[in-house]
Amino acid sequence: MIRDEIWKVYKSNQDLKSKNALIEKYAYMIKIVASRMYNFYGGNVEFDDLVGYGSLGLIDAIEKFDIKREVKFETYAQLRIRGAIIDNLRKNDWVPRTLRNKAKLIQNTINELENQTGSIVSNKDISKKLDISIDEVEKIINEIHLFNITSLDETIYKTGKEPLDTSESPEMKMEEKEFLNKLTHSIEKLSKKEKKVITLYYYEELNYKEIGSILNLSESRISQIHSKAIKDLKNKLI
Repeated sequence: MIRDEIWKVYKSNQDLKSKNALIEKYAYMIKIVASRMYNFYGGNVEFDDLVGYGSLGLIDAIEKFDIKREVKFETYAQLRIRGAIIDNLRKNDWVPRTLRNKAKLIQNTINELENQTGSIVSNKDISKKLDISIDEVEKIINEIHLFNITSLDETIYKTGKEPLDTSESPEMKMEEKEFLNKLTHSIEKLSKKEKKVITLYYYEELNYKEIGSILNLSESRISQIHSKAIKDLKNKLI
């Protein structure tokens, strides 16, 4: 595969000028990846922070990329950029301890109220029990599901089996196929309700409120089901 001359110059003598030119050439990819991830993390992280973390990933990709391999740099770089963002979010523990405690409190409250009433628990019920506003309950529930997504995302990235380029080696294609089969098999082992929530959330892109309307469950209950499903998937994939 014929590579740009700039790649040949950089890889032959690690020329700083060539490296900077490559960074400038592919910098647009950082914002593309960061924008996609920001849609999940929203107000919990700063967009500029994601871009900063992604920049480290791009530099790492340029330094480690092997121009002799039959792989597109853009495909390889996206993986490294995304991985750098995930790593730095984890290192900086972007989920505050207070949120973790609130999440646990919400889950325990749902269990307690369900055991007491034997019926579906609404956000209003949780609000009254904890003496906080309904808006606060909804805010916590939304933040909980963002943490769950990041946690699963990190687990998948750590496996090193994220899909790369179609021109990868047969061995890597086989590893990717095995991982996808494992992921599919793990999802199939979830309960019927958990599979439904995962499908509606990730494939149909519905929010908790919309899923709750379909399944005739409260947002808080959907959050609980989603959290348990993600935890089970993580345990099966690690």
